[in-house]
Amino acid sequence: MGYQEFYNLKAEPFTNHPDPKFYFNSPQHAIAREYLLHAARGTRGLAVLLGEIGTGKTTLVRKILSELYAAGRYQVGLIVLTHSEFTPAWLYTRIANLIGLRDFGTSTTEIISRISQRLNEIYHRNEKTIIIIDEANKINAPEILEEIRGLLNLEIGDTRLLSFILSGLPSLEHFLASNRALYQRIAVKIKLKSMGSDTIRAYIGHRLNIAGANHEIFTPRAIDLICRYSEGRPRLVNIICDNALLEGYVQKKTKVDEFVIERVISNLGLKFE
Repeated sequence: MGYQEFYNLKAEPFTNHPDPKFYFNSPQHAIAREYLLHAARGTRGLAVLLGEIGTGKTTLVRKILSELYAAGRYQVGLIVLTHSEFTPAWLYTRIANLIGLRDFGTSTTEIISRISQRLNEIYHRNEKTIIIIDEANKINAPEILEEIRGLLNLEIGDTRLLSFILSGLPSLEHFLASNRALYQRIAVKIKLKSMGSDTIRAYIGHRLNIAGANHEIFTPRAIDLICRYSEGRPRLVNIICDNALLEGYVQKKTKVDEFVIERVISNLGLKFE
């Protein structure tokens, strides 16, 4: 038996995997979601989502990805940057694959030509193409920004054939500003901040409810400590709560109280600044 069975849960509620099923539409996430969907639906060109580590950017962009897929009128793809050393050719190849191209030659000129043709085909099917780049703060080459700007220039009449949503740390904005022509094309820019205590309480309740909790698991005092030590970051809330459920199970406590949280905080080495 693990804590899931011990607390009679149907799923683990606080895994840090960005599952859209657990998406919590907090006031600030709801606003960001509307802004980004507005940019995608209206082919605004370039939208930017900024936030510190653990503020829920990845979960939000995956929620948007799933919604656009479900709408059925979009060719939408996600690129997650895991490193900062990549070339324009690599970016073009990833975009080509995301819009369904497999045979597009080897030269950059050939790839761009095939991408342009494919975007035209998608446009004439009355669909819109959206590319989401997560961890976009890892872009550190000026030529990549210039290539993105060039792709934004692909149009039929007054309609852009391709829109981007870039999600990353606040440093992304400073780097984008180094390319004035691209920076001026930002149609939507939204910043996620840390959650307040009331939102954290609602967030914890939401995830427990999705996981099938049918009774109170965390005591009010335990949640107070989670609010204090998580710094309002969803990722840290998840880490604390997941460890607390495990610790509560190990101690065979039917409710996770402040003493469990204090032990978890100590084990994780967290400090309140």
